[in-house]
Amino acid sequence: MIPKILPKTNQMVTAMEESPTSLKGYFLIAMPALVDPNFRQSVTCISEHNDNGAVGIVISQVHAGLSARMIFEELGIYFNDRAEKIPIHIGGPVHTNELFVLHGSPLRWEDTLIISEHLALSNSKDILEAIAQGAGPAEFVIALGCAGWAPGQLEWELSQNAWLVCPSDKEIIFGAPIENRWMNAIQKMGIDPQSLSYSAGRA
Repeated sequence: MIPKILPKTNQMVTAMEESPTSLKGYFLIAMPALVDPNFRQSVTCISEHNDNGAVGIVISQVHAGLSARMIFEELGIYFNDRAEKIPIHIGGPVHTNELFVLHGSPLRWEDTLIISEHLALSNSKDILEAIAQGAGPAEFVIALGCAGWAPGQLEWELSQNAWLVCPSDKEIIFGAPIENRWMNAIQKMGIDPQSLSYSAGRA
């Protein structure tokens, strides 16, 4: 499978207006009772949320046996030896053949959605080429696929106690071991995971 690079993210960005209650730049942390395998014990960084719905990248799951080197080879991108160690995240169940890069500065690439002054989501070939050669952002997550919600869907899931919500944290996104990110995000809220209910959450 050759991952597809979305060509015109900026058109989508300019067409979408943020809601006053936007969760853009926040974490969605799955409640223990959320058993959907796409989101079980997951942390999702919301990159856009408005009246048209929401989009985010799951940062707590990776493709076993798939590395950036394999992706770069498929795309014909020159890469250095470090590419072998770069994991590919499972970004979510939507657009699963498309690549997304959640990253820190520099934030401006050919097709970039600015999430905050320190965080952006890009999906153009130039950032992948830069990462492959060690010249891209120092902090990044490469993901296949993303998470998406239709208008009103995320709000309904929140009303069903499917998610905890807190501001995103760069240290958790880029610094914490992948297998610890769910626990770290909950603990950052000052919550003992053992105290969470296992009977709520039906997303």
